[in-house]
Amino acid sequence: MNKFAKLLGFDPVEKQTTVRTEIIAGIVTFLAMAYILTVNPAQILVGIENSAAYWPSVFIATALGAVIGTLLMAFLAKMPLAQASGMGLNSLLGGMIAMWAAGTYGVRFTIGQAFLMVLISGVIFLALSLIKIKGKTFRELVFDGMPIPVRTAISVGIGLFIAYIGFQNAGVIVHNAYTQVGFVDFTNWGDQVVNAGNPPVPAAKMAVVAVVGLFLIAILDKLKVKGSIIFGILGATVVGIPLGVTNLKILAGDGAISWKFWENFANFFAGETSVFASFTDVFTEGLVPEGGSIFTVIMIIITMCMIDMFDTMGTIVGCCGGNRILSDENNKPHNYGKIMICDAVATCTGAVLGTSTVTTFVESGAGVSAGGRTGLTAFTTACMFFLAMFALPLFAAIPSAAAASALIYVGVLMMKNNVKSVDFSNAINATAAFLTIVVMVLSYSITKGIGVGLVSYTLMSIVSYVIELIKSAVKKTEKPKREFSVVAIIVTILFLVYFFVPVVK
Repeated sequence: MNKFAKLLGFDPVEKQTTVRTEIIAGIVTFLAMAYILTVNPAQILVGIENSAAYWPSVFIATALGAVIGTLLMAFLAKMPLAQASGMGLNSLLGGMIAMWAAGTYGVRFTIGQAFLMVLISGVIFLALSLIKIKGKTFRELVFDGMPIPVRTAISVGIGLFIAYIGFQNAGVIVHNAYTQVGFVDFTNWGDQVVNAGNPPVPAAKMAVVAVVGLFLIAILDKLKVKGSIIFGILGATVVGIPLGVTNLKILAGDGAISWKFWENFANFFAGETSVFASFTDVFTEGLVPEGGSIFTVIMIIITMCMIDMFDTMGTIVGCCGGNRILSDENNKPHNYGKIMICDAVATCTGAVLGTSTVTTFVESGAGVSAGGRTGLTAFTTACMFFLAMFALPLFAAIPSAAAASALIYVGVLMMKNNVKSVDFSNAINATAAFLTIVVMVLSYSITKGIGVGLVSYTLMSIVSYVIELIKSAVKKTEKPKREFSVVAIIVTILFLVYFFVPVVK
């Protein structure tokens, strides 16, 4: 055991930990992030007819992506960090798989094209993590070159976006003919129906289940109960039984979900969302989507890279920063380069398996708080995800309303952990940050939120800089400091093309 533990960076004296502490921390991390096993398939398959037939495949892909990504973190980076399919990007992937066009975006992606774009973003991500210029990788240079107001607002915007998706999936927020969106009518227990149910159920009933789950999670978290999110989901699932929201027939093996795990794995190796789906359309349809162009593909891949890049950097600093066992005096996590490589390889692996971008989870902080200090914590978490693959019906029986409570609370956590870091120091910074957050939610698009925020910041900063430059020339004072980078200008140009050239729509 000692030799194996050392492979994971375990040193009880240097790391001030024990095997028992590491194992408990790994279990706590799993409990905190296990919701992704049910939420991720729901997000990816949201627009597919007969999604129940594909559910086992995406569930297994999600679990395997978490296993492989977290094992990489355990053995290569030797850090107590876990990986799985990230929230936000799975909704972007789900939108593509749902073939955005259903009359809304006018762009039609096949399943293989969607997964292939995730794979390409992972390969680019890996290259950016390996190639160095003057001692810094491309990822570090791009990160340093992005405007701080936009960079700090992305996580907040994604948090609100995730919560908004949760509210919709749970029927708390419903369609309104006059204002586009409205609040659920708790006096209507029959006519107002949410399609997220299978079969569809009244929105009021689903909303009750989600609200109960949210309150349970918040209460348990305040009482410092480890695994509060998963316990809240389970509590909401139980509440959904008498309301008809929870379908217990799934536990009996009815439908496409079976306790016979070999049947579920057969689904994984066959069908449109199966393993290697990222290669299925390359030779028949090509990468360019129907109704779009290569620019559409480029912008989506850039967006995937940007979100994964910023999310990972923020997550690992948030989980490890300030802890001198896990980071240096500048709050830079130990084995930073290896962490980034693990993240990039995991993204590529997830795309091949048939799931969305695999990234480091902020819930890893729960395990760190429980005493996790080494890769042994991550190894334990990976083992838990592996075992979860053989209990698929148990997870499939959890209704979307119960899973939505986790989505909403993840939005709460992302807001709590990141909103204080948003740069509102001056009018330009505040406007750019605000637009990043608001547009991301109201346009229902992460891409557009980042694009509007970046474009607004860069253009306003350039105009402001030119005016200040003229003033300094007239008054013969010191030249003003340039607050925008070459990287920001390049990406801004790409976004302007995306927004204003019809062919990329």
